[in-house]
Amino acid sequence: MKRRIRPSWDEYFMSVAELVSQRSTCLRRQVGAVIVKDKKILSTGYNGAPSGLPHCLDIGCLRTALKIPSGERHELCRAIHAEQNAIVQAASFGVSIRGATLYSTTYPCSLCSKMIINAGMVEIVVRDGYPDEMSIEMLAQAKIKVRMFTASASANNSDEDEESVRINKDGGMK
Repeated sequence: MKRRIRPSWDEYFMSVAELVSQRSTCLRRQVGAVIVKDKKILSTGYNGAPSGLPHCLDIGCLRTALKIPSGERHELCRAIHAEQNAIVQAASFGVSIRGATLYSTTYPCSLCSKMIINAGMVEIVVRDGYPDEMSIEMLAQAKIKVRMFTASASANNSDEDEESVRINKDGGMK
């Protein structure tokens, strides 16, 4: 009988974040976020228009029309970010996320980082970088551990954390 290989905790939670990202209604970047504590999922979020408002899928993207580069002029985006949606969902149901870990398919922007810091989260695991130097600096100043997700060569039953990696100013790995 063939032995089943279990994903690591990081692989499991990042897979959930990737699945959640598929609900995104953003035309530029589909992002999913999962907030976890004690290996339990507390909340999830994806990026899209606020509840009840038209989605960018339906009305287009102002940032694209204005040719605004990624990482700039967040105030012109009608979407609420995945990380923000996950934080708001937890708050809506009275779930404390203090001491939690955020898994996100993309490095958080400076707006999301401010919310993560004030919510008391202690760690972020990200799959992809994002060009926001202020976010990188603030998270470092707040001493929030940030790790780039790297899938194991082969999944395992380990509870070991992935190795920490520094993030450079372009949102990539060092």
